[in-house]
Amino acid sequence: MHLLRSLYRRFASQERLFTLTMAVAVGIVAGAGSVAVRVMIEAVQWSGRLFTNLWEVHAGAAWPGVLLAPAVGGLLVGPLIYKFAREAKGHGVPEVMAAVLQKGGFIRPRVGLVKAVASAITIGSGGSVGREGPIIQIGSSIGSTIGYALHMPPRIMRTLVACGAAGGIAAAFNAPIAGALFAVEIILGDFGFIQLAPIVTSSVIATVVARSVEGNFAAFRVPEYALHHPLELVPYVVLGLACGVAAVAFIRTLDLMEQFFDRRVKVHDGLKPALGGLIVGGLGLLWPQVFGTGYEAMDQALTGGLPIGLLLVLVVAKLAATTATLASGGSGGIFAPSLFMGSMIGGAVGTVTGWLSRGASASSGAYALVGMSAMVGAATHAPITAIVIIFELTNDYHIILALMISTIIAVLTANTLERESIYTHKLRRMGIDIHQGLEANVLKQVRVRDVMRKDFHRVPEDLPFNFLMDVLVQTARSQIPVVDAQGRMVGVVSRSLARSFQADKNLLSDMVIARDVARKDFPALLPGDTLDLTMLRFQEHGVREMYVLDNLEERHVIGAVHKGDLTDAYQREMLKKSSGATFAYRINQPHRLETVKVMDGYGVIEVEAPHEFAGKALRELDLRNRYGVNVVAMKRPAPEDSGAPVNMWVPESGDRIQDGDVLVILGRIEKIEALQHFQ
Repeated sequence: MHLLRSLYRRFASQERLFTLTMAVAVGIVAGAGSVAVRVMIEAVQWSGRLFTNLWEVHAGAAWPGVLLAPAVGGLLVGPLIYKFAREAKGHGVPEVMAAVLQKGGFIRPRVGLVKAVASAITIGSGGSVGREGPIIQIGSSIGSTIGYALHMPPRIMRTLVACGAAGGIAAAFNAPIAGALFAVEIILGDFGFIQLAPIVTSSVIATVVARSVEGNFAAFRVPEYALHHPLELVPYVVLGLACGVAAVAFIRTLDLMEQFFDRRVKVHDGLKPALGGLIVGGLGLLWPQVFGTGYEAMDQALTGGLPIGLLLVLVVAKLAATTATLASGGSGGIFAPSLFMGSMIGGAVGTVTGWLSRGASASSGAYALVGMSAMVGAATHAPITAIVIIFELTNDYHIILALMISTIIAVLTANTLERESIYTHKLRRMGIDIHQGLEANVLKQVRVRDVMRKDFHRVPEDLPFNFLMDVLVQTARSQIPVVDAQGRMVGVVSRSLARSFQADKNLLSDMVIARDVARKDFPALLPGDTLDLTMLRFQEHGVREMYVLDNLEERHVIGAVHKGDLTDAYQREMLKKSSGATFAYRINQPHRLETVKVMDGYGVIEVEAPHEFAGKALRELDLRNRYGVNVVAMKRPAPEDSGAPVNMWVPESGDRIQDGDVLVILGRIEKIEALQHFQ
């Protein structure tokens, strides 16, 4: 056993080779997972057809079964997600991105299994979603689970999560290049070689696994394409504009529907998917093409088999069905619905172009194919992935010019009308802004109430001028608030005032009170303001401190924030993020780890609390004064029914230590070593 451990550590020390090997493993499992999801969907679809046939036999009509099948699927999916893994709700990719951005790539192992079952039931019962999004989340969960089991650091965990996402897309579309690009363009947003090499490896391996089981399939029946005249590029520009507008409508409608179901639908979350299923069932009675992934209808659009009126109606119907499915809590992806709507829009533009050119243009199916790329690119804000997916499906270089023109114009149009993609829109509601990076997101999570000081100088509004001058000279603050008898803030006076009137303070003593010299147009903060906005206000007004009001109506002053407090809070929160990401994956390793250097002379280490600490509060231990270290996080085994192996939190001074607790400690390296000797 010792020899095996030694060999493993030696192998793991070769980080690039080790990561590539792990990428192969992730690709194999992700490819197999993709195949398993397909099989599960087909099994549920067979059950759905049996359900419909039973209605037809016993009730004399099939329509009740068609109407109720998605609702029955919702009744099964809702409790499953609510009870076991709420991250499996919706299309899943934002949750993967959030895990990469905020959790070092950690995704609970159960999420992949719950997502697979929930998505298979949703899609198989008629839910208007795609299987690609679930396969992405399942693959990412597989990558995270493998990294977690091997105690990988966060940077490798994130790469393995991206490997799983790449493998999922590659296996779903038989498109290994597109899978890799999706992972680096959307999941990581990083095209570095160190990340790209294992991601490409995983993508290729997943494709090989899927092909070995299902054959070298084509996801769609692709029409022949030819550009008959340079002027034909004009309709492709129109197509790009139309898809860009449609993508924004999709993004905003989904957001509104999610807010509606979250805030206005007053039923248990476990039952909401059934309501969405009823909406889909009603739409499916009129337009059965909206059920499931819609691949058959897309094939019809690609071969020019649908009239223009139906093409346009199906765009709206699919948008309504998909947003109802996802917003109500169903599980599935947005890739297939985006492809569906893009193909319908493209087919309509192609049909009109054919009429106007009297047949001297490409078939409507070619426009439908280009529309698929344009719609996906505009919805996800990932034009490279969208273009490469369609290029890999066609293996035809002649279509690339039309693909690029329509897709880029669609993305530019969508970006102009809506800053967020369909993925980042949900992240934004979660308080994560990928455009501003980790630092801004950290500051958005901290409120003024968390950093304000409650002990501060203030003066009554009727204080005589000479006494006011004495207070201003004695205080270290650049300005102090003036309050009325009820504690309401009426203004601020500054130390610069003291210097300018120092010579005349006796003359003004009987003539002027604090209210007379207070500046009324002072900047103020509210307890719920975030620190990113607070920093902007400090820069805007050029002050060293601001005061906090309970609200803008009563204006009672309740605290003060100094400029230095913001820097301290920022450094503290960034350290929490760093230490949490570094140690969250080492739970099963020995608790005495090597010290991780975080800055000159300082380090972070995770140690098991000595038995002598048990039962004592952190304030009693006074580790800062006794040992010169700070406890920045605590970990404790979670209850068995919690669904997590460990609880981790930032402690307060009153938190008491229990036997078995693990402390994440920050301090000077020599102080940490001294504390270790204590054990």
